[in-house]
Amino acid sequence: MSEPDSRDDVTRRTRLAAERTWLAWWRSGIAASTASVAVGGVVPELVDEGRTAYIVLGCGYALLAAIVFAGAAVRRRQVERALEEGDWRGLGERGALALSLMATALALGTLVVILAQA
Repeated sequence: MSEPDSRDDVTRRTRLAAERTWLAWWRSGIAASTASVAVGGVVPELVDEGRTAYIVLGCGYALLAAIVFAGAAVRRRQVERALEEGDWRGLGERGALALSLMATALALGTLVVILAQA
């Protein structure tokens, strides 16, 4: 029995790392979905004023979750194609910046609404 080719081992490890990254995208999407339910569904039932602001923020978190889930699928496909071609493709600054800005806007919006209620 011959030993496995070291290139095969590297490819296997790279594919497993890519899979872990894909799962991290999913965890982020699930976290945003959870925030959506909490901020847009639960909190409005607990407050007397500002319900609409919380519902709008909840919708924003739901949109972020959908974008993250879609981004996970696109990114996974990009990584698979790159691996098949023996290439590497980075995430891209625009996509990372867009997700970061959206998440930051939602976090700051949530902070503003919470402080306005205090």
